[in-house]
Amino acid sequence: MNNKKKLQAILVFMLAIMIVVTGCGADKAKQGGASKEVQNLPAKLKEKGDIKVKVIRKIGGDDHTAQFLAGAKQEGEALGFKVDTFSANGDTAKFLDAIEQAAGSDADAVILSHGDDPATVAAVQKLRDKGIEVVAFDSLPEVGQVGGVTLTSQKDEALAQYALDQLVKEKGEQAKIVYLWVDGFPPMVRRNKVYEETLAKYKGITEVGRFGVASDNTSVETQNAVAALLTKHPKGEIDAIFATWDAFAIGATRALVEAGRTEIKIYGIDVSNADLQLMQEENSPWVATAAVDAKMIGAINVRLAAKKLAGEETPATFDLDAALITQEDLKKSDKAVNISTLADIIPGWGTSDALEEDWMKALKEANAK
Repeated sequence: MNNKKKLQAILVFMLAIMIVVTGCGADKAKQGGASKEVQNLPAKLKEKGDIKVKVIRKIGGDDHTAQFLAGAKQEGEALGFKVDTFSANGDTAKFLDAIEQAAGSDADAVILSHGDDPATVAAVQKLRDKGIEVVAFDSLPEVGQVGGVTLTSQKDEALAQYALDQLVKEKGEQAKIVYLWVDGFPPMVRRNKVYEETLAKYKGITEVGRFGVASDNTSVETQNAVAALLTKHPKGEIDAIFATWDAFAIGATRALVEAGRTEIKIYGIDVSNADLQLMQEENSPWVATAAVDAKMIGAINVRLAAKKLAGEETPATFDLDAALITQEDLKKSDKAVNISTLADIIPGWGTSDALEEDWMKALKEANAK
């Protein structure tokens, strides 16, 4: 082989080596190599490598669920985690089966929502026995008593207080009201406590009717129930409706509009794009709702799971701050308000740096590249 051919062979060989090295480097980055270069990344996370998180929610079929799951997935993926979400749509058997499957999987952390039965406590204990980190939203207090679990919730007392204070402010201390509430769920129990305290404080307030059912058809069933109540109580006999869940408020709004009874005003809890649309319709009876951004709830639950995986200290409980959204607030905007633009009229809405460590911010930046 002459010198020219030898040189060509050497160049081809060197080029092949460069391609292989470059390819390996790219694979390393895809496998999370970049995250290992993040400054101050906790050693435990470096050791774990790829992290898998499962988000399992018992209730479903509503906007709040969709936003909660979306917020968890968005936050987890921004941190470089693989996030799987599941809603059991109110089916207890499916909910518990999903937890069982998670216990037998390679999940590093599980985020539960609305674990409201004793079987959930045993299922969570099994997750912890497997070394899987757990964060539980709006679940039984007993779930939070399992070692290493953080129980999160909206500030349900504040949510109820905001809505009821607004009702009393606008309808007075002699108001005649309908109560939409369902027992059996921890957040509902907390909201009911505030309701009972309010009735005790304002002796002149009269409850003229109540209804509540939790199903995959709650809004329709509520609409029918409120429509039936309206036939029993002509104008002047009902001043307001306190709806402890937006699914109740949606059904009640439809019933009032259809019956032409929009003199009755609705004070609710929770918010979604569909809720905001209803509140902004002409002559809408839904005048106020107290809420926490559902996407932010999902995100903060993921941050708690991330801190646990990093070996950092986490609280046993964590409450998320609530805000009151009124129809008057929404009217201040010259265009329709949705969840994305709600922050323009409600300061701080949709943003929170709660539990967001510096290493999380750095990890998000690295994974965004």
